[in-house]
Amino acid sequence: MNDLNEYVNKILFRLQSAEPVQKSDSVPDKNEQQENAAETAGTKQETEQDAEQKAAEKEANVAKYLDELNALIGLSAVKDDVNLLIHTISINEERKKMNLSVPEFSKHLVFYGNPGTGKTTVARIIANLYKELGVISKGQFVETDRSGLVAGYVGQTAIKTKELIDSAMGGVLFIDEAYTLAPEGGGQDFGQEAIDTLLKAMEDNRDDFVVIVAGYPELMSRFINSNPGLNSRFNKYLYFNDYNAEELEKIFILMCEKYQYVLDDELKKQLPDFFQAMVLTKPDNFANAREVRNLFEKAVQRQSSRLYNHKEHTQDDLTVLKLEDVFPEAVSKNDSENKNDPAEADAKENSAEADT
Repeated sequence: MNDLNEYVNKILFRLQSAEPVQKSDSVPDKNEQQENAAETAGTKQETEQDAEQKAAEKEANVAKYLDELNALIGLSAVKDDVNLLIHTISINEERKKMNLSVPEFSKHLVFYGNPGTGKTTVARIIANLYKELGVISKGQFVETDRSGLVAGYVGQTAIKTKELIDSAMGGVLFIDEAYTLAPEGGGQDFGQEAIDTLLKAMEDNRDDFVVIVAGYPELMSRFINSNPGLNSRFNKYLYFNDYNAEELEKIFILMCEKYQYVLDDELKKQLPDFFQAMVLTKPDNFANAREVRNLFEKAVQRQSSRLYNHKEHTQDDLTVLKLEDVFPEAVSKNDSENKNDPAEADAKENSAEADT
């Protein structure tokens, strides 16, 4: 009997000292499942919100750069072409999202026109638009000409050109006066090595490298025809017309407003006639906005010279541009005409005395 009791006690002791059975970690309880589901839903919602925010920012930035383009003076045909290009890229992106086939077309561009017609400005805007639309990954704008691509010794041009291309990778390389890379008459020149290196980079990096070339209309064909591969890469041409007289006048007035200068009444009256004469007598390589900037800078210098010997100046003195500041030859002409016509000179003198 004692043995039986001892045996039962041993069994009870073993049961009491045994570790409780642990729940398996691999099977979460109901609360934990609900928490995981809520966390997943929250993460998904945050991701969707981020995507919507990024899409809204992208749309706003594209609209901003297009507004900047469309606000430029003149260039109506260029604006139409760029808007058409951007609209096509945007719609193609929508097609890709719906798994629709998208026709391939080159993003490289040829700008041709006289100097001072806004080619560099438009190229910068396009670089920003391409970045927002995902055409290029970084969006940097690298501007150069022949001197930035061509070296003076055999074998160095390819190295120099490649280094510049690498700096523009993921962005836009803008080559001004690109026709200078193509030798006249088809002779051998280091510029041809730069063209060949450039073309290879365009072939090898179609998805993240854009080239825009610019120059005089009659000379750009020489560049395009210097290598058969360039014709297929550059198939979009944008022509930059010369500014007309009204547009040149607007550019001049905007420059004055930017630097807080105002025009006196006599200058305002003669301004349209002057720019009309400028357009009628312009040379073939007319510099457009550069001519206007030169005119403005000389006017500021003449105004400064006119005011220099006066010790005290009012704000009007410092801000008003007069006819003699902008068109001194017109003042000289008027003075000469008055000397040849004593009656008119006397009339003006009497009028001045009466005013006094």
